Amino acid sequence: MTLVDTGTALSDRILGGWTGRIAGNMLGKPVEQGEVWTRARIDRYLEGASALPLTDYLPEPVSERDGAELRPEWRQCVRGRIHGSCRDDDVDYAILGLDLLETHGFGFSTEQVGELWLLRLPYLQTFTAERAAYRNLASGLRPPLTATYDNPYQEWIGALIRADVHGWTSPGDPRRAALLARRDAVLSHTGNGVYGAMWAAALIAAAFTAPTVRRAVDEALAVIPASSRLARAVRRVVSLHDTRMSWEDTLTTVAEETAGMGWIHTVPNAAVLTAGLLYGDGDFTRTITLTVRGGLDTDSNGATAGSVAGVFGGAGAIADQWKAPLEDTVRSAVFGFDGVRISELAQRTLRLAERAA
Repeated sequence: MTLVDTGTALSDRILGGWTGRIAGNMLGKPVEQGEVWTRARIDRYLEGASALPLTDYLPEPVSERDGAELRPEWRQCVRGRIHGSCRDDDVDYAILGLDLLETHGFGFSTEQVGELWLLRLPYLQTFTAERAAYRNLASGLRPPLTATYDNPYQEWIGALIRADVHGWTSPGDPRRAALLARRDAVLSHTGNGVYGAMWAAALIAAAFTAPTVRRAVDEALAVIPASSRLARAVRRVVSLHDTRMSWEDTLTTVAEETAGMGWIHTVPNAAVLTAGLLYGDGDFTRTITLTVRGGLDTDSNGATAGSVAGVFGGAGAIADQWKAPLEDTVRSAVFGFDGVRISELAQRTLRLAERAA
C-alpha cells in the first residue's frame, strides 16, 4: 500500500472523509427525490430563498408547497435546525462497513457481509437492492443468488454508497479498495451496480495521494471495465469538462445521453458526481453544493462527493458551517452505534488503515 505522503496527516484525511460524507448527505437529504426535485427545481428553490450561490446547508422552504414536497426529515437537515446528523442509510452503511472490518478483518467474505446485516441492521431501514438481498438472506439464499433472485435493482446506487470504508482503509491503493468493495457489493448487485462500488472505493483511496481531483478520477476509472456504461459515462463527463463546457451544459448533455435509466441508477448518478468533483476542483463547499444541485439521488451523491473532497483536503479544510452543526454526533439505525461520535468513527477507521499498511 502507498501511504499518504502529502502534507496533510492521514488522521485528518480520514476524519475529513467521515465528516464530508455526513455533511454532504445532510445537504442533499431534503431534496432526495429525483423525479420531483430536478436540477431546475432545486435551483428555483434556492433562488426563492436567496441562497444562490449555495454555501451552506439548504435554507428552510419559503412556500408551503416546497415544504410539503421536501423529504419529511427536512426539519432536522436545513440550516439553523441541525443538531447532529439525521439517520440515513448512506451513513448507516459506512458504519456497517467499519464494523465489518473490525469484526472480520480484510479477509471478510460476502457471506459475512450478509450475516452482519441480519445482526445489526433493521429490515425496514434497507431499500431497493439491499432490501431484496436482505429478504433473500432471510429466506436462506446465499450469494450470488442474493443479488439476482427477484431483484430488479441490481444496477442501482446502493452498493456505491457502501464503498467508502474500503477507500478510507486503503489510502493511496485504489485497486485494493476496489477489490474489497467488490466483495461487499456482490451481495446485492451485479454489473454496473458492482462497478459503481469499485469505482467509488478507488476514487476515495486515490484522493489520499492524487495531486488533483482529476488524477483521482482517472485512477478510479482504471479499476472498472473500460467498455462498461459506467466507465463511458464518467469518461464523457471528463471529456466535456476538458472542453471547458459549463457545468450546467455538461449535466444537460449527459442527462440526455443517460435518459431512461431512472434517478437511482448508478450510471447517471456517477455522471452527476463526477461533474461535481471536477467542477468543484478540490474545494469542499463548491464540490458538495454543485453535486447536490445536480439532482437525482442527491443525498447519496452529496455524501460520496463530500467523502472524496473531505479526504482530498482533510477535515481542516472543511468550513465550520458544515462541521459545527453536526456536533460530532451521528444518529444511526445500526445496532450499537446510535449517538456515536464522528471523531470516534474516524479514529477506529484510522487504526484499520494503519493495520493494513
